[in-house]
Amino acid sequence: MPRQQVLSYLRAEPFRPFRIHMASGRTFDIRHPEMLWVGGTTMIIFTYVSDNPDVFDQWDTVSLMLVESISYLEPAVA
Repeated sequence: MPRQQVLSYLRAEPFRPFRIHMASGRTFDIRHPEMLWVGGTTMIIFTYVSDNPDVFDQWDTVSLMLVESISYLEPAVA
């Protein structure tokens, strides 16, 4: 998937949570813009498991080439 397409979801105003669908069948829910960093050919997806959203608990580096689709998690807030 082109990085600009991922960035359009990430930079949307207002931000809407979305799900990244990978070719492997794995999914990543992006509920805050701070959870995703987009590079030239890869993305770093941060996961927050603890109660403190300022400290991430783990991260995954995934290839943009392996992203099949992106879908919104929730309807837009009016």
